[in-house]
Amino acid sequence: MIERSLLSMALLLLLSMVSASAQVTAIRAGKLVDPESGQTSSNQVILVEGRTIRAVGSDVAIPAGAKVIDLSSMTVMPGLIDCHTHVCSGVVSRRGLPRKTSRGGQLSYDLGNTTAYRAIQGVANARSMLESGFTTIRDIGNAGNYADVDLRRAITEGLVPGPTMITAGRIIAPFGGQYAPSDRGYAMNPERPGLGAPEYFYADTRDELRKAIRENIFYGAQVIKIVVDDQRYIYDVDDIRFAVEEAHRARVKLAAHCVTEAGARNAATAGVDSIEHGFMMSDSVLALAKQNNVVLVGTDFTREYLQEYGQDAETAGRGYVRSLDRIRRAYRIGVEQAFGSDVIFDVEGKTRGEVCLSILDTYVAAGLPNGYLLRMLTTNGARLLDVDNQRGAIRAGFAADIIATADNPLDRIETLKRVQFVMREGTIIRQ
Repeated sequence: MIERSLLSMALLLLLSMVSASAQVTAIRAGKLVDPESGQTSSNQVILVEGRTIRAVGSDVAIPAGAKVIDLSSMTVMPGLIDCHTHVCSGVVSRRGLPRKTSRGGQLSYDLGNTTAYRAIQGVANARSMLESGFTTIRDIGNAGNYADVDLRRAITEGLVPGPTMITAGRIIAPFGGQYAPSDRGYAMNPERPGLGAPEYFYADTRDELRKAIRENIFYGAQVIKIVVDDQRYIYDVDDIRFAVEEAHRARVKLAAHCVTEAGARNAATAGVDSIEHGFMMSDSVLALAKQNNVVLVGTDFTREYLQEYGQDAETAGRGYVRSLDRIRRAYRIGVEQAFGSDVIFDVEGKTRGEVCLSILDTYVAAGLPNGYLLRMLTTNGARLLDVDNQRGAIRAGFAADIIATADNPLDRIETLKRVQFVMREGTIIRQ
């Protein structure tokens, strides 16, 4: 008993020493936005101690010796969240290439770059996204042999700067993954059936699905991503429901890549946690998604980015108009939407963070209210990623993930494209 008591006293002393040595920072916020309520408060003080927010309010006293950051001329809010990223991938823009080479370009990238190189790309892209205001991201695959997991570890250990990461590891898909049979002869080569590894787990039976999910989780995946419908053969409702149940038993969510009406219907029926893309969702499928609490991460590119993706102007125009229509219908029906950029190509003259934020233009063009867009980028994303008890708001006890802009995004959402102050977990990234 005496030894246990001494140990407890030692631990309390250590904790008090850590607390006493933690840097205290006071942020004077001219305007403070609460995305969930859509309310703006004036002349607030945010007290940050170490990695977390200690207090928020207009009457918070600033302790002697605290570092003071004056953002009294700016609007302050929680850091942004991107729920669909690929930071360990950076295919060169396809603009000007024949459309038939686009997937071949992706396959060539996967085959030609090592996991180590992709991790280095991830370091650069993660830093760029953080500097642009994204303090949390969900990296949803295309990271070689777990480059995303290693990058998350490096960020957590403080080796490199970057957002808080939720990682998917390797993507699970029917045979062939996302490669087309016409991929310059590669995917159709029966002498090299394993070219999809390690980019994908090919899983065509329940046993293969279970093994892929468990192996992914063992090696560090925090979310499971499946590709439902990029081949003519797609996962059916029972396949997807089986994968959801297996993931949920391990307390991990499941994201479903769906680009067809049939695939999205199967995923919504099976109750996945999120549908990624969902470009072809009809009103009935959107209603089904709402009924089953499925979040839509739409990844709706601008017309310009679709052309960077390799589409001609006419095709890009049709895809853009289709996205605007689906965004409006999803909002009208009441499907919860979270922001996802899905940027995988490097655009000359722009950082990864800048390209991600350009996707906002599509949602503005669709006419979504600014308050809803801000929730997509903060509170909705935090709920989907299961971090809403520590991120997505500025309140006592939450992580000190804080950004500031010149204008109030509730009045002018485009101000988020020029974030001027970034703090992640108490560390100033940009000022």
